[in-house]
Amino acid sequence: MTNITPTSVPKSPAHSSSSTGKNTIADGVVEKVAGIAAREVAGVHDLGNAGARAVGAIRNAINQQDRGQGVKVEVGEKQVAADIVLVAEYPVELQKLADEVRASVTDAISTVVGMEVTEVNVTISDVYIPSDDNDDDTESRVQ
Repeated sequence: MTNITPTSVPKSPAHSSSSTGKNTIADGVVEKVAGIAAREVAGVHDLGNAGARAVGAIRNAINQQDRGQGVKVEVGEKQVAADIVLVAEYPVELQKLADEVRASVTDAISTVVGMEVTEVNVTISDVYIPSDDNDDDTESRVQ
């Protein structure tokens, strides 16, 4: 008979008990669910601050995308609080975008994870302007 003992324990996993056992959901799983939900909202260009996006670009290059990038969660016994940092696409309405991200993340955590969401704090750290990436337009204006 083999006895497997985990070498590490998630720092604050979500627990649920039933008459036949215990369910545990790691914080990283909840972060991924929230990250996927936030990215599905129209007007969200990317998640995370500049440093996280730089590391994310390297991960994307090697096909190792971090779906929890830009998301921090605090998971309790039955409740979750989330902080989302994002880059908005120009010219979306920023307040409306934050509200839509909050609603999407709340719905996803409630539905997929099955826990109550106490708060979702949304920070818009930057605005993506597509024309900033287009060097041809800049050169043509100079000539």
